[in-house]
Amino acid sequence: MAQRSQKPAPAPSLDGDKAAALKLTPVSRETEARLDRYVELFVQWQAKTNLISPSTLPNLWTRHISDSLQLMSLAPSAKVWLDFGSGGGFPGVVLACALAEIDGGHVHLVERNAKKAAFLREAVRVTQAAGTVHLADIGDSVERYPAGIDCITARAVAPLHQLIGFAEPLMKTGTKALFLKGQDVDAELTEATRYWKLKPRLHASLTGGQGWIVELDTIERQDQSAPAPAPSTHGPRA
Repeated sequence: MAQRSQKPAPAPSLDGDKAAALKLTPVSRETEARLDRYVELFVQWQAKTNLISPSTLPNLWTRHISDSLQLMSLAPSAKVWLDFGSGGGFPGVVLACALAEIDGGHVHLVERNAKKAAFLREAVRVTQAAGTVHLADIGDSVERYPAGIDCITARAVAPLHQLIGFAEPLMKTGTKALFLKGQDVDAELTEATRYWKLKPRLHASLTGGQGWIVELDTIERQDQSAPAPAPSTHGPRA
């Protein structure tokens, strides 16, 4: 019996979700055009590479793009960003699309997976976003970057106490951190205070659900003589 080839599933319509997202986090026409190109590329790659959980694709704009864009309002003067474990580009590529209009705006995207790094490079090229992709592990890369990183961010990459350990060299010089977290944020903060003295500010995600943003301006080790907690590999992304 002849085998029938299966047609790929049609891409979901994202128009309604896009409208909802841009109502939450408005952008300029130029940034919207870049994000449109990014979404088109993203959907193409998602069909062959698991960049996000497929169940969240119909809410790509609200669940992922607005979730990323909201960071801009928490660090309005930040121009140079460092994104740990950029994966499918959240928040790094989204921020780079928005920062392309700002003089001196730039995002360093760190990703250890070669296939995802290739996607990120293509996304930066297609959108003409202000970004540079670094194929590297987080823990091996922080001190390689030039001075002047204004803000560090990460989304669904590693536990909070480990992210702080990665960010410590730059935060000592005044870099802000904005870490996107989920419903376990309280438990992660409790664990982090075993290693770090913190004064966090928590912001509920504009996109609803159980998302939170942990804002940190200063950190200090609980025991100055103790090493930072051992890092783990990148965790799963939502």
